[in-house]
Amino acid sequence: MNTGMSIATIAIAALCTFATRLVPFVLFGRKRTVPRIVVFLGNVLPPAIIATLIVYCLKSVNLLAFPSGIPELISIAAVVLLHLWKRNTLLSVGAGTICYMILIQCVFV
Repeated sequence: MNTGMSIATIAIAALCTFATRLVPFVLFGRKRTVPRIVVFLGNVLPPAIIATLIVYCLKSVNLLAFPSGIPELISIAAVVLLHLWKRNTLLSVGAGTICYMILIQCVFV
């Protein structure tokens, strides 16, 4: 990749980062209270994300073929246990994803 392309890529990444930091201030101004819709989404989205990941993880499981289903069940158990222990959605989802990827790439090849 040439230097001009590298500079353009970095500039676009910087612009996108700046824009994502600026948008909340433009939308909500200097209001001290968080809008009700943001609070609602903050409460609803984490469980929805976990449910979506579970459906994605289990959509192609064939219980008649070994080891299909085992890495998925281990990863789901890890997510549930970690979430019950730490109550941190990001940690639970991240660790479950890493667990699943390690299992399907290294253990159950």
